[in-house]
Order: sequence, then structure tokens, then C-alpha cells
Amino acid sequence: MKVCKFGGTSMADGNVILSVAKILEADPSRRYVVVSAPGKRFGGDMKVTDMLYKFASAIESGDKNAYEEIFGKIRTRFLSIQTEIGTDMGMQAELDEIYATALDGAGADYCASRGEYLSAKIMSAVLGVPFVDPTEFIRFNENGVLSEETFDLAKAVLSRYPRAVVPGFYGLGADGKIKTFSRGGSDITGSIVARGASVSLYENWTDVSGFYACDPRIVNSPKNIPELSYQELRELSYMGANVLHSESIFPVRSAGIPIRICNTFRPDDAGTYIVKTHKRKVGENIVTGVAGKKDFTVISLEKSMMNSEVGFVGKVLSVIEKRQISFEHLPSGIDTMSLVIDNEYLKNGVLEEIIEDFREVVKPDRLYTHENIALVATVGHGMANSVGTSARLFKALAEAGINVIMIDQGSSEMNIIVGVDNKDCERCIRAIYNEFFN
Repeated sequence: MKVCKFGGTSMADGNVILSVAKILEADPSRRYVVVSAPGKRFGGDMKVTDMLYKFASAIESGDKNAYEEIFGKIRTRFLSIQTEIGTDMGMQAELDEIYATALDGAGADYCASRGEYLSAKIMSAVLGVPFVDPTEFIRFNENGVLSEETFDLAKAVLSRYPRAVVPGFYGLGADGKIKTFSRGGSDITGSIVARGASVSLYENWTDVSGFYACDPRIVNSPKNIPELSYQELRELSYMGANVLHSESIFPVRSAGIPIRICNTFRPDDAGTYIVKTHKRKVGENIVTGVAGKKDFTVISLEKSMMNSEVGFVGKVLSVIEKRQISFEHLPSGIDTMSLVIDNEYLKNGVLEEIIEDFREVVKPDRLYTHENIALVATVGHGMANSVGTSARLFKALAEAGINVIMIDQGSSEMNIIVGVDNKDCERCIRAIYNEFFN
């Protein structure tokens, strides 16, 4: 059996949805379907989820004209899909109920989830396959984290359905209300369904023919990656390769279920397989891919005899912990330590407050920051056993005239991360790609 998850571009209009139905009907082993909300149909179009968030915001602000106008566009979008498919699937009544429930104070997560909900209702009707709401089995704990009971519940619920269509992106919070994953979370739903149904393959259908060694918007026609490991996927996805949500591997990894990235618009393409462990063969590229992410701040602390001060790291981390801030990397030396933090956490004077707390709590000899830093990761299992990888990488950056502000290599030696100015991010990615792939 297979689980198929279809992204927003695959659900964008009625004609594409009918093409998706043909893909599913072409392979009887494709038993379970997870869908996203309709995405963009053309340049300048708006994703349905973005409209739903705007709708929720307008309700919260009490702007009646705004929320009526926005929901009118949402209503038109789904009724158009119904017309294109040529079957009355009860969209008008569904939309009326969603509108009333939202105005009754259901909240932003409820509103945001309705794109996937309606997509699944449509796909269920097109296929003639039962609709199963993820609130029956996806659970979040009090901290908003996916609960382990989800997997047992998924197994019990899905065992009742030989075939099913499931909306992505949401489940049930500890308060009994709709709770969503982070954006792109339908990939996680697909992974949960794959594990719950004990399938042999999780197919993730999108608008690209697999993973590329680098972002095609930065490098023209980058090489396709035929196979990579869960760990490589996690590294590349987190660093900006947005084909698959970085958290979607966890449910399937423990069950050893492979993922295949497929192209809805080129269904015969081989795509990319994501597997437990990919062992490089002699002659294969030692680097799997290069990805980058902008807008970080590096906070550096220097203090003599830092290494001898028991609890120093704990004191530093306590400063950001009390503000519920996570850090990306923690490179250090004998008397130095740096925290790399996403700028999103440091707005509205938070950076200045943290710096003052560091001065008070650990009394560094020197404290300074590098703002607007991009992190670029070079990833590959083959790197650990190949002499000279770092030399090649830094030589390429030097020849491109790129100043490296920070270096961090993972303990598994599977990645080398460099910090550069935001303005150098694309040039850095191109330089590394050209060194290892051209």
C-alpha cells in the first residue's frame, strides 16, 4: 500500500484535481490520500491558506467589510473548483457553515485548517472514497507538540478504512479545539498516515520532479538527486530546500518507510527517493546538496578561562530559554562562544534585552554581534570519508571573494555550515555548487 500526499499546486483548480484522480486510479496500491489547501494557479494569485489567515485576522480586528470581502474570494475559489469538476459536492453549504463557525469565535487555527478540509471533501467526492478527519487521530499536547498517542490512534482509525482521503495540516489540540502544524505541515500529516496505515511507500506529490542539489532559482538546471537519506533531507529541508517539511521524516523514519518525491505535472518522472541510509558508491558525488537560509544574528561572547567556569553554557542558555527562544548553532572555542539565532526571535528590542542579560549573568570580557547573516549548508554522507572536502569548499569561497564570518561542522561530519553576509548568500551557494557539481 501507498500513501499519496498532494500539495497546493496539485489542488489549485478543478482540472488539476481531475488529473490527480487519474494518477491515483492508475495505481490501485495508492490507498490513502492526504491533501493540502489549493495553492496558486498563476503568478500573483493567492494561496487559499493565506486568504484564510487574513480572514481570521479581519474577524479578530472586527473589520466586517474586510472579512466579508476576503471570505467572498474564498467562496468564489471553491465554487469555481466545484464548477470545473462538474459535480455539486455541497460546497455552498460547507462554506456557509465555516463562515458561521468562524464568526462564532472558532479562532485562527480553525480558519486556517478549512482549506485542507474543503480540499479533502472535494477529493473524497471525486474519488468516491471515505473522508476521514484528522481530528480523529492527530493529537497535540499542552505545549502544542505532536503527541505520541497520535500514532496508536492513527493505526486504530485507519484500520477501519481500506481507502481514505484525509485533510493535511491540522489535528486536535489539548483544549479540544482545532490545532494546526507549522506551514507546510500537510507533509507531516502524510507521514503520520503512512506510519498509521503501515504502508510500504509514502509518495509526496508536488510541482517539481524530486530534490535538486541546489535551489533552481539560484543555479540554472541543478542536478537532480535520485536518492538521499532521512538525515540529509532533514539538513537540506531545514536550511531552505522547501520541497518537503523538515519534520515530516520523523514518523516514517522509525518505521523505515521510504518517501518518494513525485511531480504531479510529470507523473512518469523518476523523482527522488528518501531512505533510511544512503551509502555512496565509488565515483558518486561526495556532496548531496547545498542550501542556504538568510536572516540570522550571531551573538559572540569572549571571556578568559571560560572553559574552567562550571555552568557557563547553562547560564548563557538560560537567558534565551526564559524568552522561549531557540538557537540554531553554538560554535565555541576555549574562551569564546557564539549563539546563532533566527532574527524572527529578536525583533522589537529583544536583541538589546538579551545582550544586557548576558552582560549581567555571565559578565563576558567582550560581547559583539553580527547581524543579517545567512547560513549555507553543504550536506552529504560522503563528506566524512573524503579527504580535502573542506579545503575545496573554502578555496571555492576564497576565489569567489566571499568573506566567511562563521564556520560550524556537525559532529557526524555530514555537513559544513558557513555564515556569510545576507548579500553573499546566493553567490556562496553558486560557488560551492560549481566546485562540487560542475
